[in-house]
Amino acid sequence: MKFFIDTANLQEIRDAQDLGILDGVTTNPSLMAKEGITGEENVRAHYKAICDSVDNNVSAEVISTVYEEMIKEGESLAKIDDKIVVKVPIIKDGVKAIKYLSNQGIRVNCTLIFTAGQALLAAKAGASYVSPFMGRLDDIATDGVALIQQIVHIFDNYGFPTEVLAASVRHTMHLLQCAEVGADVATCPYKVIVGLLNHPLTDKGLAQFLADHKKAEDAAKVMG
Repeated sequence: MKFFIDTANLQEIRDAQDLGILDGVTTNPSLMAKEGITGEENVRAHYKAICDSVDNNVSAEVISTVYEEMIKEGESLAKIDDKIVVKVPIIKDGVKAIKYLSNQGIRVNCTLIFTAGQALLAAKAGASYVSPFMGRLDDIATDGVALIQQIVHIFDNYGFPTEVLAASVRHTMHLLQCAEVGADVATCPYKVIVGLLNHPLTDKGLAQFLADHKKAEDAAKVMG
């Protein structure tokens, strides 16, 4: 499974890249605003800085909701860097934009997916990725993992090349559940990725190993 980091924070992106396990980045206007990035030129410059920090797959979201404007904005975003994946919402004009952009060789991530039907439409239109928002479904007492599994099953049935990108991943259990049901990608905050490292028995075992090593070293010094 690919790991994407869901942030616009350059330090977090670089830290994740340094781990050697990062496959991409997803962003959105809210994440940009959180980092204080406003204004078209500043946003574009920030996307370029993100692209320069990772190997591939930087999702940059269109703001427009009208087909012609989405096309114009998507083409403009794609020109920033070859690593850009244009992020488009699952609306009627969005599906049309996916078809057009994908036919132009521009990769598209269809976002705000909440049903298998939406994912199917995006895949038919040629999306490179579909992003079902599992955490937001869990928030309204709906099984987000089941939706991921359903989409994976449908795509496998028909051999769609579209990758299932699990989004709104809130914690390590979400991440592992995505892996269990076959999501191609999971995008999540940095803390969720590094959270996979944590277990109290690992900490306890390491502390014991280091203590035993120090004890043996001290004994060797006394004997020497």
